[in-house]
Amino acid sequence: MSTKMLDSPQRKLTVANDQPTDQAAERKLTITRWADGRLTPVDDVVAVEEPLEVRVVFGTASERRSRSLSITMRTPGDDYALAVGFLLSEGLIRTVADVASHEFVGPPPEGHSRGNTLLIELSPGTPFDTAKLQRHFYTTSSCGICGKASLDAIRAQGLTPFAPEAIDQVRLPAEIIAHLPEQLQQRLAVFWQRGGLHAAGLFDLQGQLIDLREDVGRHNAVDKLIGRQLLAGSTPLHQSVLVVSGRASFELVQKALLGGLPVMVAVGAPSSLAIELAAEFGMTIIGFTTTNRFNIYSVPQRVVT
Repeated sequence: MSTKMLDSPQRKLTVANDQPTDQAAERKLTITRWADGRLTPVDDVVAVEEPLEVRVVFGTASERRSRSLSITMRTPGDDYALAVGFLLSEGLIRTVADVASHEFVGPPPEGHSRGNTLLIELSPGTPFDTAKLQRHFYTTSSCGICGKASLDAIRAQGLTPFAPEAIDQVRLPAEIIAHLPEQLQQRLAVFWQRGGLHAAGLFDLQGQLIDLREDVGRHNAVDKLIGRQLLAGSTPLHQSVLVVSGRASFELVQKALLGGLPVMVAVGAPSSLAIELAAEFGMTIIGFTTTNRFNIYSVPQRVVT
């Protein structure tokens, strides 16, 4: 795998670029556009969506087993980060040391050099209790992990709420919060061109962008973002803020909590279950965020004026 430098105002992070050279994240085509009362053919660019299957090898050194864990539609690129971010945000691994290796397997699609199945081998002895899983993982780019036994499943993972002293250690000026979605949009590489991608950005407590990821699935974008930080050894993210380009769903709050994030800022609205989960575990949820107003739905004491 090649490496590249990911620039941010705060730091430079060396990350692995595992996007295959023959799988582009965008596709050019000619469409018909209606504008000013006329139909006109125009050239356009759309985000590519392709399936990715994640298989996990687990068990002791003498007894290894394999299981298909997830099939998701995603934007090609950052597949390894997407996979490990998914494993972390589902509570299936705790640190990057739990992953021994990864490789793409299976027959490649026509025109591609490698398959769309990613095999993740966990380190021997890494706990992986399939009996704790409430469902077979099938995720889609639109709905993410739907149908889970919601709050009970989160409690079963042993996730602990933020302690009162941890809440007191994070203070965010309202003026910084109000401009976070605007900063995210300004740094997006492809969102405004195609309008078909979701974005997730990681900011520090001074409002500086650390990293951002895009994908056709909002859950995939968050998994990629958290996965990158896990691979860089930066988790848990107790001094960071997650900003998402859409709404704040229950699943996104779950992923953020497992990544150690104390604050989530959304352009759209949170769901009632997302608010309940955030309040129970001490996360601050902010929604309908614009440059002149936003709503705080849980743990408002982190926001100062």
